[in-house]
Amino acid sequence: MSVIELKNLTKRYIVGIQTVNALKGINLSIEKNEYIAIMGPSGSGKSTLMNIIGCLDTLTKGNYILNGTDVSRMADNELAEIRNKEIGFVFQTFNLLPRYTTSENVMLPLIYAGVSKKKRIELTEDAIKNVGLSDRAKHKPNELSGGQRQRVAIARALINKPSIILADEPTGNLDTKTSIEIMSLFEEIYLRGNTIVIVTHEEDIAKYAHRIVKLRDGLIESDIIN
Repeated sequence: MSVIELKNLTKRYIVGIQTVNALKGINLSIEKNEYIAIMGPSGSGKSTLMNIIGCLDTLTKGNYILNGTDVSRMADNELAEIRNKEIGFVFQTFNLLPRYTTSENVMLPLIYAGVSKKKRIELTEDAIKNVGLSDRAKHKPNELSGGQRQRVAIARALINKPSIILADEPTGNLDTKTSIEIMSLFEEIYLRGNTIVIVTHEEDIAKYAHRIVKLRDGLIESDIIN
């Protein structure tokens, strides 16, 4: 069953008096429990594609079916609801709230979703344990290493049991050893049945995925099972 179905996806931007065709008719299907890397040089359209898949941006033409729902023409408030329910985000810069502890950062999506306090605490403890940070639950981001901060971000991404984990350059701010640890964690998450989409420009990171889609000039150049 497809979690993501993109049909003739087109995205145009107006920059000054110029029209930029960022995506030129992308057709892509991602199945449940796939582990896919999206690659491409600067200007290839990979960031635009990630933003559309993540419901952070809207498309100009075509259709985007996410878990059976056509999100192509949804209003901003509907997209925000879909983002919180269906998509777990992991960013290069972690995007943690500096004054919040590990537990508080991980718990945030559950508060937005209206989950009861008792259930929030239970789910948060489990999520933190799953990324190996139980002993850092009360620490704030500035008391954690880069790798630990990314683990907090991954726990937060998983907390709502989303349809997909969408990771944008997840090792971009990490050293080689820590990058390997984080990618091993993604493999564990994948083996638990999650669908993972990683956007990266690094070949050695893309190799962890089981399928690699390369973009060039707003089109899919290749789609290879790894």
